[in-house]
This record gives sequence, C-alpha cells and structure tokens, in this order.
Amino acid sequence: MRKFRVVVNGNVYEVEVEEIGSTPTTILSQPAAPAQAPAPAPVPAAAAAPAPAPAAAPAASPAAAKPAAPAPKPAAGSAGGNAVTAPMPGTIIDVKVKPGDKVEPRTVVMLLEAMKMENEIFAGMSGLVKEVAVSKGTSVNTGDLLVTIDPA
Repeated sequence: MRKFRVVVNGNVYEVEVEEIGSTPTTILSQPAAPAQAPAPAPVPAAAAAPAPAPAAAPAASPAAAKPAAPAPKPAAGSAGGNAVTAPMPGTIIDVKVKPGDKVEPRTVVMLLEAMKMENEIFAGMSGLVKEVAVSKGTSVNTGDLLVTIDPA
C-alpha cells in the first residue's frame, strides 16, 4: 500500500492505494486534519520537473518573436487609413467586403477560423474599405493586416 495526500477544492485527503497485480486497487479516502499542510510539497516537486521544459520554451519564443515582429511593421507602414488586423492566428474562411465598400464599426469584414471556431472580425470604425490584404483560405498570424479602412 502507498499513501498519498491529495488536495481537492481546498480539502486535504489522505489516500491509500494498493499496487495493481495481486489484488484489485483499494482506495480509502477521508478528510484529513487541516494541520497536514505538507501536501503541497509533492506539488512543487512535480512543478519542478516541468520547469526545464519552460526554460527551453522561452529560448524558442524569442526566435519565434523575431519573425513575428517584422510582419506588423509592413502592415502599419502600408496602412493609409486604419488597419484591421488579425486578433489571433487562423485561416480566413470568408471575406465579406471589397475595396470601396462602406463599413460601420460593427460591420463584419471577415470570418476567421481559429481552433475550429468561426470568429467574426469587425471593421471597428466607419469608413470606406481601401484595401483587402487577404483572401479566402489565407493563413494569418496575430497582428497580420486584413483590411485597411479610410475614415469617413
């Protein structure tokens, strides 16, 4: 038998688990006294194991951030009016406007699929569509230029 202390919704439980093999698993659980605060000690040990992986992830993040930084710069430079940019990475599944169309702040200009969900992208301001920078099926990243609007 092995004993574990488990915290569930702030309640500390002492659990005994029998090894699988000779007999079925037995679990005995009962609320433990609040004085059993050492339960979090195993949690930091578990958290310490994944810590090296996040340390490696930030090393990859700056490399990923460098290519992402140049993309918004050209978008800002090419915008003669106000830019509508992608709020998240995804794929454009429908373009609802074309250059010359009049839009209002709540006009849907695009549908963006991200994580298997369709997200409406709104104009955000009144004006005329100057440029549509993407087409149906285009993959976009956060901050990519979608539409440029000249204020009315």
